[in-house]
Amino acid sequence: MASEAVQEFTDTNFQSEVLEADTPVVVDFWAEWCMPCRMLTPTIEKLATDYDGKVKVGKLDTDANREVSVKHEITAIPTVLVFKGGEVVKKFVGVTQEAEFKAELDKLAS
Repeated sequence: MASEAVQEFTDTNFQSEVLEADTPVVVDFWAEWCMPCRMLTPTIEKLATDYDGKVKVGKLDTDANREVSVKHEITAIPTVLVFKGGEVVKKFVGVTQEAEFKAELDKLAS
């Protein structure tokens, strides 16, 4: 993980860190070998910094954490799911622009 603001989500901590979180949570489903995932990383890191204290932001390696990936039907990466109250409220597939994420997060974080 390149940024301290970006958390690492796993099959083990997903329930407590994402589904039971008090704040909205952004989960970037990615893999080390995925070039589009790498292209999205700076945007995810910026969101983590910009929304620090308002939105939890993290990444989940789909290769190492198959259980959560299968449960949430991740069929393409990068996929970013936004959770609130343990439910998926928004899904982004592919490399997404920062403005699209911010539009959604501004609604949720207010």
